[in-house]
Amino acid sequence: RLKPEAEQVLINEKSIVHLGAMTIDHLIGFFDDLHLTDHELEIAHEIYTQIKSRLSFLRAVGVDYLTLDRPSKTLSGGEFQRLNLANQLGMGLSQTLYVLDEPTVGLHPRDNDRLISVLKELRNLGNTLVVVEHDRDVIENSTHIIEIGPGSGHLGGEVIYAGTSEDFFSSADTLTAKYLKPKKMVFLETPKRPVDISTYKYTLDIMGCTGNNLKKIDAKIPLNRIVTITGVSGSGKSTLVSGTLYPALARELRKDFIQGHEFKSLTGVQHVKNLLYIDQTPVGKTERSNPVTYLKVYDAIRNIFASQPEAKAMGFTAGTFSLNVDGGRCPTCKGLGYEVIDMMFMDDIEIPCDTCDGKKFRPEVLDVRYKRKNIADILNLTVAEAMDFFISYPNIRRPLSLLKEVGMDYIRLGQSSRSLSGGESQRLKIAREFNSSNHKNTLFILDEPTTGLHFQEVDLLLKTLNRLVDSGGSVLLVEHNLEVIAQSDYIIDIGPEAGSKGGQIIAQGSPADIIQSKKSLTGKYLKEYLENTHQIQFDFPTQNKKKKKKKNSQEKPL
Repeated sequence: RLKPEAEQVLINEKSIVHLGAMTIDHLIGFFDDLHLTDHELEIAHEIYTQIKSRLSFLRAVGVDYLTLDRPSKTLSGGEFQRLNLANQLGMGLSQTLYVLDEPTVGLHPRDNDRLISVLKELRNLGNTLVVVEHDRDVIENSTHIIEIGPGSGHLGGEVIYAGTSEDFFSSADTLTAKYLKPKKMVFLETPKRPVDISTYKYTLDIMGCTGNNLKKIDAKIPLNRIVTITGVSGSGKSTLVSGTLYPALARELRKDFIQGHEFKSLTGVQHVKNLLYIDQTPVGKTERSNPVTYLKVYDAIRNIFASQPEAKAMGFTAGTFSLNVDGGRCPTCKGLGYEVIDMMFMDDIEIPCDTCDGKKFRPEVLDVRYKRKNIADILNLTVAEAMDFFISYPNIRRPLSLLKEVGMDYIRLGQSSRSLSGGESQRLKIAREFNSSNHKNTLFILDEPTTGLHFQEVDLLLKTLNRLVDSGGSVLLVEHNLEVIAQSDYIIDIGPEAGSKGGQIIAQGSPADIIQSKKSLTGKYLKEYLENTHQIQFDFPTQNKKKKKKKNSQEKPL
């Protein structure tokens, strides 16, 4: 991207283009080996010091596998947030308040340790850090904890606990503390489905994957099981699943035609009849989209109102109660319930619509009632309330009950889809797919589904995923969450490190197989997690030394 003249300036026979194409790790080595004369060092002393300092901060936050010329738009949210942290470390500010919203998103437990050390370093400079987080390690390393609850949505909004971390773990009122205490976990209660990859006949095999940093890897993915792809951040998980497998399989099934990375062969496609990729992108195509329209429940609700005597007398149809077409919706706000005021050089302001007072419909439409409620009242119901209200309508109650199963019975029917978090959007998509009649031979691909979820919500999600598999589907996850990894049927661990040092399959098998792998970082942290939270002791016999197990042994199997 530079003129040829700029590339003629060399340092140790390397131009700025060559240096930009290096990973941060290689760049650190380049500057460590750079020998400057006394005269050159006098000229470049401050610049040289700043370069080495900033590169060391980038390594400290665990992004040393990135190249400097990589476009920012290709970075994940977690990578971008860690770059900002490295930038703040370089500034050396003190007496500053930092607010971080889930900084561990997309991070492997090994990278969590690095992140926590960086946060502590910022604190030691004299700063205050307020962190919104569900991660166990971050919570345990906090000095002061505030828990808000007790539930979600309208059931929350209260301070349940505020105090030191020592008192937090002994508190009886907090839901989070119950999940953090040993022997209180519920994640290992799910029955395991055995997978012997050598004899298992239903597999999806993708061979010779070479996209980005993948090194001609061959992945065998068991079907009708929960399979999790693990590995440190930047090891190649998303490249394998989102960039290689999904485009290839979608093309074979004629579901989608997008450009994917190179691979040699794909077999086992005959065992997959349908493919669904569920990520955390917002649901709905318009600003008027809401949970009931996304689940296609609103059609039944509109038909109920259109069948009321008042509606028939006025000549109203189901379309009159729609938010997307003119007729019954407010003509001023077009069914949004608010008006947007353009503030020119400042952010736009949203104010309730003066005409409909935020109710989205014309007054004559609101006069139509079913069981004393008009259409605006219905859209203001929570999922739990609507299930009781429409108890005699299975076509409405069943999709809403699926929302309850994934822990979203607190959201309102007419709540704007853009107000949902990434985790909520993903669970809404899962509920919609559950509502379809057939899951058999369907492959569900989920990219980090636990992002933004509380421990209790992770438990509900796992039960939902197990239901998908029990009904004949297959689940493929890209995940760092140790609770999910521990309950997976089969794990494929990619590594050993990030960037050019990754892209290889380090270990694969059941959670017990991963724990026994000496090369797997995931196995190391999974073993620690199970020992700390479930009080399980592991003492696997080595291959060289065969030890006879004692009858009185207190060892517990995974």
